[in-house]
Amino acid sequence: MATPTPLSVEDVLRVNGSRRFAAAMAAASPFASLADALLAARRIWLNEVDVNGWLEAFAAHPAIGTTSPSVSKWSKEEQSAALSTATDSAAQELAEWNTMYREKFGFVFMICASGRSAPEVLAELKRRYTNRPIVELENAAQEELKITELRLAKLFSSEPTVPSHTTEHPTIQSDKAADRIRIIGAHLGALPQPCANKAPEITGSSNRSRPPITTHVLDVARGSPASGIEVHLEMWKDVSAPPSFNNKDFNGWATLGTSITNNDGRSGQLMDIVDNVAPGFYRISFNTSKYAPAGFFPYVSIIFEIMENQTAEHFHVPLLHSPFSFTTYRGS
Repeated sequence: MATPTPLSVEDVLRVNGSRRFAAAMAAASPFASLADALLAARRIWLNEVDVNGWLEAFAAHPAIGTTSPSVSKWSKEEQSAALSTATDSAAQELAEWNTMYREKFGFVFMICASGRSAPEVLAELKRRYTNRPIVELENAAQEELKITELRLAKLFSSEPTVPSHTTEHPTIQSDKAADRIRIIGAHLGALPQPCANKAPEITGSSNRSRPPITTHVLDVARGSPASGIEVHLEMWKDVSAPPSFNNKDFNGWATLGTSITNNDGRSGQLMDIVDNVAPGFYRISFNTSKYAPAGFFPYVSIIFEIMENQTAEHFHVPLLHSPFSFTTYRGS
């Protein structure tokens, strides 16, 4: 879209199957840029669409691995990596787990499958199957948002001469449009982001598809991801005494990995991908002084403990930052 063009409800329904979302996005258009559309999509999806709207959007997706002629072109493109790497036995197992998942949670397994192989998708399905329904509903909503963002990039990269309601898309895109998709695709797991002092190369095998500890940074003052922030992950190695309010000895921390947040505010890999993370105390630190030189906090460190009975779980520890305040939470 070279010039701001109003989006119709039909345009948006190709991106996200929620009618409430589509109506709100159409009403908020036109958007001067893809970035503006993405910000509006995130705001509307997370703050204005209710659970019924989420479920309506989920229902518009085929199960992973479906090869029916009725599957949309975009769904086929997004699942192409999984379909091309699925053996007959893997496809059968995927279908069985899809059925089990839907019976447990009441909606189709949602995952942004772009660039993910069948084994990766199956491993993630099995991992998330153990979640509580309320946790999995949030996971599914986040995956739907990723798909929505990716499809918005495709919509904005379409040639302006193609009618907005067509089901076909140009096969040749500009370099700028391709760059947009690569930027969004980075946090979908399709394309790895380079990171400084990356953790050692992974050896052996794991049922996880990502490290046990991950993070992202959101600039709440601007309402956008915070890119270019240096992130360090450390583990407490002093077995003689745990870190505490009265024991602030910094010599007990050992670095596991460092990275820089990408354009989506997500860090690269900070530690190995292992089935069971070592129990103990961890510290994740953010160099906020370079990002916000005039801010109140030169850096932010968050210390948390992983218990013996939590070693198979995932720990997403984000930072929501502004120049004069910050907060965090344990996500999934």
